[in-house]
Amino acid sequence: MSQTLPGPDGQPRCRWCATTPEFLPYHDREWGFPVSDDQRLFEKLSLEGFQSGLSWRTILAKRENFRAAFRGFDFDRVARFNERDVERLLADEGIVRHRGKIEAVIHNARCAQEMVKTEGSLAAYFWRHEPGASELAPPQSASTSPTSIALSRDLKQRGWKFVGPTTVYAFLQAMGLINDHAEGCVVRAEVDRARRAFRRPGR
Repeated sequence: MSQTLPGPDGQPRCRWCATTPEFLPYHDREWGFPVSDDQRLFEKLSLEGFQSGLSWRTILAKRENFRAAFRGFDFDRVARFNERDVERLLADEGIVRHRGKIEAVIHNARCAQEMVKTEGSLAAYFWRHEPGASELAPPQSASTSPTSIALSRDLKQRGWKFVGPTTVYAFLQAMGLINDHAEGCVVRAEVDRARRAFRRPGR
């Protein structure tokens, strides 16, 4: 089966983005393009944690609600959340009301603060784990990788929660540390150009 399907403009795109209309703009403008902004990196890792056991469609549909509920995923603000905030979030019908995941985001915000102190930024830390070309599997053929397994292990040792290898691999895909657009996808070449022009943090 081909990994691509024609989009509304007739150009081939990753098959998964045709499953629901809201996936198309996310696929074309966000997924796989390199990110160096700490707040966006923290947001994405948090949302990937919320997705665990659910579909990305569910999370994407609620993303603006998540952003409002978690103060734009500013981890310095989220780190100050207390039990009253947890109760507020558990009552928020616009997000996924899972106590463990909510508490994990707050906990991870504090871990993010520590990471900034030790690594300089989240971006510097994550981009230091960019996989080499020799490790990369064919596009869209894997759900984990040696890098995602090692990165998951390191994050857990640093105290982070809801950062299993599959969650971390999805994060690497989305934040552009790998280009996992299907061969032949019209956006794959755009992402390649963006990655070539991207200035890796800390280098």
